[in-house]
Amino acid sequence: MIDSSRIPKIPSFSLPALIARIGTRLPQFPHSVNLALALNAAKRLGVLPEETLEQIEDKRFRVTVLDTGMVADFTYRGGAFRPLWNTAGMPDLQFAAPLAAYLQMVSRQEDPDTLFFNRTLSIEGDTELGLRVKNMLDALEWPQLSWQGLRPTFLAKG
Repeated sequence: MIDSSRIPKIPSFSLPALIARIGTRLPQFPHSVNLALALNAAKRLGVLPEETLEQIEDKRFRVTVLDTGMVADFTYRGGAFRPLWNTAGMPDLQFAAPLAAYLQMVSRQEDPDTLFFNRTLSIEGDTELGLRVKNMLDALEWPQLSWQGLRPTFLAKG
């Protein structure tokens, strides 16, 4: 579980509009690949509940980071999160928020409900699916991770 007392308080902030204007002109597929990889890593760590994952099978998702211009489209299929190549049509569920809101949510400094009701986080699409995903986010139990375990062996003191 993340010890939120050890994480510095993330303030509400917005990046300069220039960053979003540049970001929207860049290829978006790498964002989808990276988010799918991160979600698959969280699944392997046992952070994401299997029963919820079964309920989101074949659903299309979009995550937009408003102040960076980043858009990530992905799905959950065959037991894994997968980036979407073809983003035509509307996703089943889409989230949009500034970078600060996502950081606050992941660090557990704000919950999705508060961000939604403060109009910082926008959620559009299938209401029932949105509730399932929100409940999954609320129930996340992050494992204790140590930077020591992530250090490459060639950096270890010998």
